[in-house]
Amino acid sequence: MYICTSLENMSSKPSIPKGTRDFLPEVMVKRNYIFSTIRTVFEKYGFLPIETPSMENLSTLTGKYGEEGDQLLFKILNSRIHESNKKDQLRSEFELSLEKSRNSEILTEKALRYDLTVPFARFVVQNQNELSFPFKRYQIQPVWRADKPQKGRYREFFQCDVDVVGSDSLIHEIELVLIIDEVLSKLGLTDVTIKLNNLKILSGIAEVCGEKEKLVAITVAIDKLDKIGIDGVIKELREKGVSENAIQKMDPLFALNGSNEEKLRSLSTFLELSETGLKGIEELSYVLENVNKIGVGKANIEFDVTLARGLNYYTGAIFEVKANNVQMGSITGGGRYDDLTGLFGLKGMSGVGISFGADRIYDVMNELNLFPDSVLASTKVLFINFGEAEQFYSMKIASDFRKKGIACEVYPSSVKMAKQMKYANDKKVPFVVMIGSKEMDSGLITFKDMNSGEQFSGKPEDLISRIK
Repeated sequence: MYICTSLENMSSKPSIPKGTRDFLPEVMVKRNYIFSTIRTVFEKYGFLPIETPSMENLSTLTGKYGEEGDQLLFKILNSRIHESNKKDQLRSEFELSLEKSRNSEILTEKALRYDLTVPFARFVVQNQNELSFPFKRYQIQPVWRADKPQKGRYREFFQCDVDVVGSDSLIHEIELVLIIDEVLSKLGLTDVTIKLNNLKILSGIAEVCGEKEKLVAITVAIDKLDKIGIDGVIKELREKGVSENAIQKMDPLFALNGSNEEKLRSLSTFLELSETGLKGIEELSYVLENVNKIGVGKANIEFDVTLARGLNYYTGAIFEVKANNVQMGSITGGGRYDDLTGLFGLKGMSGVGISFGADRIYDVMNELNLFPDSVLASTKVLFINFGEAEQFYSMKIASDFRKKGIACEVYPSSVKMAKQMKYANDKKVPFVVMIGSKEMDSGLITFKDMNSGEQFSGKPEDLISRIK
């Protein structure tokens, strides 16, 4: 009889869970470039960083994302559950969980965070006495969703959120549009569309169509228009119990065209009997008008009445951004939530925010080759190693370079020149310095520009000037 040993098990090929990724140094350099760009813009607008735990109490997260969102929560099995003296109850709860989605504290009390917004609302409530309002925060951390992995959709991914809470002023919506435009422009993503809508408009549509109680079902369905088409949306509306009369009334909305102003005028007529709907048009018109006055870069600003973003907590403005020249889902999204903190006991605390999907932005930039070459060259100078004496002479100069803010390395051994130069090429190092006995005697250095192939001789300060 053959018995598999633990050593043989250890030798099997390792793997990681589907929907997660390892990041090699070259990828991390690019990702950090994205994070740094986003962080810089956030801070220019007066936002401050916070962090929250990777896991939250399950009760904090459930019921905040709609039925579909709740299905995507990564629940964490209670620790040391094998030591419980309630084994029969555990088995019963587990059997019930197999039949339908349910929350059972005896099985699981915690879950990985689904997004950064709900934890932020919990954070505000818990720390309200230490915060100054309006409170402007940004947060760059990973989130987890038990989704089906596919292009641009991962189970673990980073979000870069910026929110302001404690103010209902529409100036924040205007600034968020400007932030989106500035971040994406700095990253080279100029062919993008910033789509805007307002939940009050959608509420008005549901009201006019006589289906006010079906608002969530309507918004979830029409939010899928670009994925499943009009026929798919209509089918889902019927499955959710929306009447045929209401579906017919909504039909013209799928064909709204013209400028933003023309579409809003048409919609004003449609919503003339809905005070809520007209309020949404008023708010959206104010944002669009003032964004146009201030001006954006090359981003296209578009009112899209079918934009819903199926999250239960939005109450006002809704944002979504797509890159026009790449097959990819939204790369940024968000909206206003008037009482999210109310879910945790703090009423009347309006907020608004957006989230940049760093992973999707990375994929788009990589596909379009938008990362600057300078980003990839973390090491600016490599000192070739010709022997021990030359090595320590080079280390002293390298130390001076680092004090001037220049990243550099001394190759660790005096192997063949070809191997050292290959190392420089592989790391995309722009300059190589060669110091032999002649250079040590003269106090000069010989350096090569790896991009042009030109070779120079001069003082160390000459290379510093060239780099800077």
